[in-house]
Amino acid sequence: MQHEDGSVPTLRRVVLVVALLNLGYFAVELSVALSAGSVALLADSVDFLEDTAVNLLIFVALGWPMARRAVMGKLMALLILGPAALAALQAVRRFAEPVPPDVLPVVLASLGAVVVNAVSAWLLVRVRHEGGSLSRAAYLSARNDVLVNLAIIVMALVTLGTGSGWPDLLLGCLIIGLALHAAWEVWEVSEEERLAARALAGEELG
Repeated sequence: MQHEDGSVPTLRRVVLVVALLNLGYFAVELSVALSAGSVALLADSVDFLEDTAVNLLIFVALGWPMARRAVMGKLMALLILGPAALAALQAVRRFAEPVPPDVLPVVLASLGAVVVNAVSAWLLVRVRHEGGSLSRAAYLSARNDVLVNLAIIVMALVTLGTGSGWPDLLLGCLIIGLALHAAWEVWEVSEEERLAARALAGEELG
């Protein structure tokens, strides 16, 4: 669909900025999660990588043919699975003896995550109807991620009150599940584009 008001260049700029924000905070949250010993925060860092992948996919999808977008989408889905697997491995190791994370770094990192996701949602809300289902998904993901970040803060406060590592571990497992589902959704979208590209090639050849 053609846009005469310049909305496509605007959309590309917005999703690129959002992708860079998420990529930068992925590195921040990953390092804090590993130092603080939080499975939930480690799992949430995967979500920042997933948002990076989705927004980069939108960025390239506006200029690439479907076949190339499909390959890019699958690579991004696999990219998400790497940190998700690391978080899952940490979770499995913790089940025998859950260790409570350091609460203060977890709370501070989560507050920063709330800010990043809120800014991302604010940027995306203006262009969420311009890039089809992926741009709407990116906006909804950023908006819903704020709730996940708040849940991590609540978990940290519960951990502070109980001294137990179970709240962090259980919330981490839930977020890991969400990350795996997100990677599968990105893979499915890329597979749909691959099939559509093949169908289009068949029509042209016919």
